[in-house]
Amino acid sequence: MQEDHNHTYNHTLAQILVEYASAVYVADLTELFTWTCSRCNDMTKGFEMVELIVDVQNCLQAFVGVAHDLNAIVISFRGTQGNSVQNWIEDLFWKQLDLNYPQMPDAMVHHGFYSAYHNTSLGPGILNAVQRTRDVFGDIQVMVTGHSMGGAMASFCALDLTLNHGIHNVQLITFGQPRIGNAIFSSYFNKHVPHAIRVTNGHDIVPHLPPYYYYFPSKTYHHFAREVWLNNIGFGRQIYTIEKICDDSGEDPTCSRSVSGNSVSDHLTYYGIMLKADTWGSCKIIMSKTMDEYQTDPAGNIILSRIPIFDQILKKRVQDDGGINSR
Repeated sequence: MQEDHNHTYNHTLAQILVEYASAVYVADLTELFTWTCSRCNDMTKGFEMVELIVDVQNCLQAFVGVAHDLNAIVISFRGTQGNSVQNWIEDLFWKQLDLNYPQMPDAMVHHGFYSAYHNTSLGPGILNAVQRTRDVFGDIQVMVTGHSMGGAMASFCALDLTLNHGIHNVQLITFGQPRIGNAIFSSYFNKHVPHAIRVTNGHDIVPHLPPYYYYFPSKTYHHFAREVWLNNIGFGRQIYTIEKICDDSGEDPTCSRSVSGNSVSDHLTYYGIMLKADTWGSCKIIMSKTMDEYQTDPAGNIILSRIPIFDQILKKRVQDDGGINSR
């Protein structure tokens, strides 16, 4: 059941992007890069992978590609993988606002969330792939997604694309992400990334972290808007999911903040889609010996890259025709 609001939230688009947020957890890089994995079907069928980046040292993973049915570039970030999700959640209680966001006076974020995107191989690899893809497909929309910690990185990516790279048709939808900055940062974020949706689910614990202290509004973490809260209500055997589109404060007390955030299981499933790796506890990577489309950087990080297909068609025309005549 969906409440009727005139807003940027699109239920079908959220269902599509949650499948991309799930697929990025796949450890078999060959299946993921060729989009043949078990999670690489249904509403994401036909996705054209352009770049898959694995930051081995920091246990991070993301990909960039083209969803032709959406006429959009899709960027997806993996959530926590290396340690148990429980340990990562416990650590969120103690994250401090310890970094001024560049060019935003008094906007504070946590350096770990910021650095996971900006100071690893993910940021440069994603920007390069987005630019190459836009060179081929033009000024198409960019959709950024991720779950959990992947949602935090997706948020910084969406802001970076808009603020520093002049890409303004950016849509962000995250699932179960933590808070990443203070109220001033969130206000800047809402201004620069107006098409942003944070989906939360039931009693999912992660959106409640790091904690929000409403007695100290200038010194506490604060979510950016806009939240969409998935909440089950039941009458006997009948269970309905309400999709509540929350207010523009980022901290609507009638949405996920109205319940205790105490559930890990609610964190791991959104719209019926599993959002975790098949096995926890290690940064497992599987890759076919025949995969020859990858490279590594000096730190040993893995990059699998291919030329967008429109570029391949263009090159073939040049070879077949001996050149392209302008009209």
